[in-house]
Amino acid sequence: MAASPPHQETVRVKSRQIESFRFSSNQKQFGKLEFVGGIEMSSSNPLLGAISSIRFRPDRKSFLAVMDTGHWVEGAVERDGKGRLAGITDLTITSMIDQQGRSEQIKKRMDCEGLALRDGQVLASYERNHRVDVYPDPGFAQSKPTATLPVLIPLKELRSNRGLETVAVSPKESPLAGGVVVVSELSFDKADHILAAVLDGPRKGTFSVKQTDPFAITDGAFLPNGDLLLLERRFSFAEGIGMQIRRFKADDIKPGAVIDGEVLLNADMGYQIDNMEGLDVVAQPNGDIHVIVVSDDNHSILERNLMLEFKLVE
Repeated sequence: MAASPPHQETVRVKSRQIESFRFSSNQKQFGKLEFVGGIEMSSSNPLLGAISSIRFRPDRKSFLAVMDTGHWVEGAVERDGKGRLAGITDLTITSMIDQQGRSEQIKKRMDCEGLALRDGQVLASYERNHRVDVYPDPGFAQSKPTATLPVLIPLKELRSNRGLETVAVSPKESPLAGGVVVVSELSFDKADHILAAVLDGPRKGTFSVKQTDPFAITDGAFLPNGDLLLLERRFSFAEGIGMQIRRFKADDIKPGAVIDGEVLLNADMGYQIDNMEGLDVVAQPNGDIHVIVVSDDNHSILERNLMLEFKLVE
């Protein structure tokens, strides 16, 4: 008997603009990033939430995202007369299909945390059952994976709920020459550095990222020049939530390396942040580089779905 099509819904979203990144402040520049604008999203549909990674299409408006509940999210941003984020179109949310053609969602099997786009493919990284699956693009929402990439990192070294958090595709005109990079959330090598790997290309091999305790890596994307941005979050009962973005030089990413990066932004509970999970880099027609980050509300009434936009200040 043929498998039934995956469940799909259109979710209406209400958006509230965020005009200041720091509470009660008109400050615009924070570290190496300038705040452009943001939105807080809500919906009466309980499907909205748990967004763990986001990637924008070349039109800089349409996007694809994934939820750690095993769902694809498709939508587009809307902007006001000043070019600031004003809202998003109704979202299409579709259950992901696993290797066996199943679309019913079981967290252990479909805990999707990372997302990347390349040459007619969508790459999705998963925790718990650690893997990077390849889906066709277009057609990903109605397809099971067409392949699974070897992750190079020994699977026994990846923690169950702290595994492959980030997958990103490097620019073709960069030292990694289009290679796919994966970075774990909080899985460590013998020197207590974060496990990572370049899965293909001229610099294929494993490397490590120096951790900045108590932050954990939640997503990453490449700048046009090949440098890597990593988004990190902090949560503790003593200090509350925090967000950090680090920049790593392209030349430093190579087999056997331990890389550390420049902190571009560090924010705590005095800022409009939440459980920040997704990051993408969006190059503008005028050459400006924008960084867009999104939060995962864990489907909790205590957390928010945020989308924040910054401009990189070189």
